[in-house]
Amino acid sequence: MSYPNLNSVLNLSFSRSISGQSVAARIGRTNYSQLTILNDVPGQSHPYHLVDLSPWPLQTSVVLGTAVASFVLTFAGAQGASTLFFLSVFSLIVHMSLWFSDVVGEGTLNGDHTAVVLKGLVLGMTLFIITEVIFFGFVFWAYLHSSLSPAVELGSLWPPLGIDPLEAGAIPTLNTALLLSSGASVTWSHHALIAGDRKGAILGLILTIVLAIVFTGLQGFEYVTASFTMADSVYGNTFYFGTGAHGLHVMMGTIMLAVAGARIASYHLTNAHHVGFEAGILYWHMVDVVWLALYVLFYWWGS
Repeated sequence: MSYPNLNSVLNLSFSRSISGQSVAARIGRTNYSQLTILNDVPGQSHPYHLVDLSPWPLQTSVVLGTAVASFVLTFAGAQGASTLFFLSVFSLIVHMSLWFSDVVGEGTLNGDHTAVVLKGLVLGMTLFIITEVIFFGFVFWAYLHSSLSPAVELGSLWPPLGIDPLEAGAIPTLNTALLLSSGASVTWSHHALIAGDRKGAILGLILTIVLAIVFTGLQGFEYVTASFTMADSVYGNTFYFGTGAHGLHVMMGTIMLAVAGARIASYHLTNAHHVGFEAGILYWHMVDVVWLALYVLFYWWGS
């Protein structure tokens, strides 16, 4: 059996050109730190991930727009709007699941998530959390605008006359303890994963998810037993909108942590590569902080 000459192999390796310029010439102008990033994706002259054509962004946007429109039409009493809303939500869950499964495959199986790409993912999640904080800031502004100086239409009182507010020392205090405990358990899970303790990481996530489910159940029970509705003046509007939006974020965070737990169990995430898990943890801590503000303003001070 004849083996190829070493010089011929080297010549063949460096004879390929990218954009009319040889790889050897590009490497000659690249320092070693950049070369390490280039080697993350063999055959690619840059560390970025050029995403393949995907139907999910456009289709998800259409489904999301349909869900928002049908939600508004449901409150307007349009016939069949509620059915369209639930179908849109179901379709949105399916689309997001397929889209995120592609992202997981790109990072875990294809190795497309280089160091530079991971920095971009972290930056994107950080900006997303900032927008969520701004969103809840507007919710708090609406609540304080009406409560600090109640209008004459509200009887110049807060809570308005006829509103029996919820007792802050009952379910809200229990829910506060549950969310704070879940923040501690998810931190335990994170540190366990960093230390290489997969069992501790999974147990911590299971505890966090259980606490989140109990929180959501108690929130629903509170809605059912409350003496006022969303239609009861601006108090009901801001209360249900603020706490309901937070409850939706709790459910989203629960799904994110559940996916992270499944990926840890499947050996997708390691002590050195778990950006998706850290993104879920940051989101969960944001949810905890928002709830503390809701508890103080809506339940304790507002009652």
